[in-house]
Amino acid sequence: MDRDPPLARLTDRKHAAILEAAVAEFRAAGFEATSMDRIASRAGVSKRTVYNHFPGKDALFLRILESMLERGVCGPDLAYRADRPLRPQLLELVRQKLRLLHDPEFVDLARVAIAAGIHSPALARDLLSRLGDREEGVSVWIRAAAADGRLRTDDPAFASMQLQGLVKSFALWPQLSMGQPPLSAAQQTRVAESAVDMFLAYYG
Repeated sequence: MDRDPPLARLTDRKHAAILEAAVAEFRAAGFEATSMDRIASRAGVSKRTVYNHFPGKDALFLRILESMLERGVCGPDLAYRADRPLRPQLLELVRQKLRLLHDPEFVDLARVAIAAGIHSPALARDLLSRLGDREEGVSVWIRAAAADGRLRTDDPAFASMQLQGLVKSFALWPQLSMGQPPLSAAQQTRVAESAVDMFLAYYG
């Protein structure tokens, strides 16, 4: 006879179901039209359950973006290595970013976030302040390489923004603003290699 799942496991399942339902609702209806009622209905839970997990729609949307952006944060295996050449390390960081930008869910939610920010500057400020450090993987790597004397910069955050701007100008903004298709594998390789080479030519 099957035993009931532990409460923690059941709670985790409901949490995951809410996030999945919210992603689908935000992608389909946008931020303004999505309601906690619709999310609860799609997730198959009560509205009270949704509020038990998330205090409001803003917090729920931020959590979704945070979980997606965590995929693009530098992991332990991508930490700066003093014993390895710079170029292959930086290429892997940029390729990781490109994998995130290639995700249709991420692109759709980024579009939702931009539209929501236009209608609510306060929400836009909150998004930026809460998510601003999610690019930190690249910044940490650049800061470590600079401290090791292998990059010339006294502002790793600025250098990181420049590098990621080179990438996003091909792999994010055209897709968001002009509906262009995601980059092919060959295009991603070209963007990654040229961005890294330009970066190292200046800062290396």
